[in-house]
Amino acid sequence: MKKNWQIKLGIFLMIFSGVFFAATLLIPLSDLPTKTKVIGSTVSLILMEIVFWSGGLLVGKELFTRYKKQLNPVNWFKKNQSDPGNHQ
Repeated sequence: MKKNWQIKLGIFLMIFSGVFFAATLLIPLSDLPTKTKVIGSTVSLILMEIVFWSGGLLVGKELFTRYKKQLNPVNWFKKNQSDPGNHQ
């Protein structure tokens, strides 16, 4: 069984990667030179991926798959397929 602190740290890292995602979106809106914006956005995007996947490694495959699905904006408004009233 994985240690509880590893799972908590992994979940924290996966959520914390959102800070780098937000920075990736906000850097182009700043008053920095274009070259700095490009470099900053690229570095922020790379750090976001590194932090997210590091968290995924700490939580393990099962939890990572579950949280990744929940963090995907495409799945936020989908109706649950196991809903008995869903007749597709």
